[in-house]
Amino acid sequence: MKIGLFVPCYIDQFYPEVAVATLEILESLDFVEKVFYPKEQTCCGQPMANSGCNADLPNLANRFVNQFKHADYIVCPSGSCVAMVRMQYRNYLETSALPMLRATLELSEFLVDIANYECGDTKFPYRVGLHQSCHGLRELGLGQSSERNGIAFNKPRSLLQQLRGIELVELQRSDECCGFGGTFAVDEEAVSCMMGEDRIADHQQAQAEIITAVDMSCLMHLDGIISRKSLQLPVMHIAEILAGRVPKSLVPDQGACDGN
Repeated sequence: MKIGLFVPCYIDQFYPEVAVATLEILESLDFVEKVFYPKEQTCCGQPMANSGCNADLPNLANRFVNQFKHADYIVCPSGSCVAMVRMQYRNYLETSALPMLRATLELSEFLVDIANYECGDTKFPYRVGLHQSCHGLRELGLGQSSERNGIAFNKPRSLLQQLRGIELVELQRSDECCGFGGTFAVDEEAVSCMMGEDRIADHQQAQAEIITAVDMSCLMHLDGIISRKSLQLPVMHIAEILAGRVPKSLVPDQGACDGN
């Protein structure tokens, strides 16, 4: 199986360690022959779509198809970007391209539905709050929304709960929006920040030591608020946790010895 690695632009520019962790996970799978990263890939176009600049989207959609046409699956560590490809590109592409859109999966979705991924040997002894991103929850169906009746399931949570020593804290409002919303955070800054503060407060009351999510964009928004408030509540993308990364801010300083 050949996997195309689709990396969101904000991860490429600000959080490359998330892309590296994703690559390590994919390359560890026995059935994967090759993971390739097209260097000419670009933004998925979600900012343009959110701003009504739809005339720019056909070129991006066709470019995406050309970049990843040799992949059996395209995997991306971002629910919002995958939702953009799966839900919006169909309006700008030929019918022959639709199977490729269906083969574009968010990382946890791929690991659960395709890879049957097991990570029980990985140790992560921390109290973790799982933030549910809106696109992943309501467009990709990564979990059961609280407002709907049905069988409870959650793909990211099913991966995290395998880890040795982890404690997944219970939030009061488990699937409420963080307030980012891309251009919404620019157009409605005050509302966006208040929504983010509510999400952080929910994790604090649950005594979470770390906030994780499948979308680094949500975590970027929350981390900005956390930083401005000088709080000790690190954020980590789920790929970093599954790849066995250790939160730096929670590791005791080993450099100091005998007062030196």
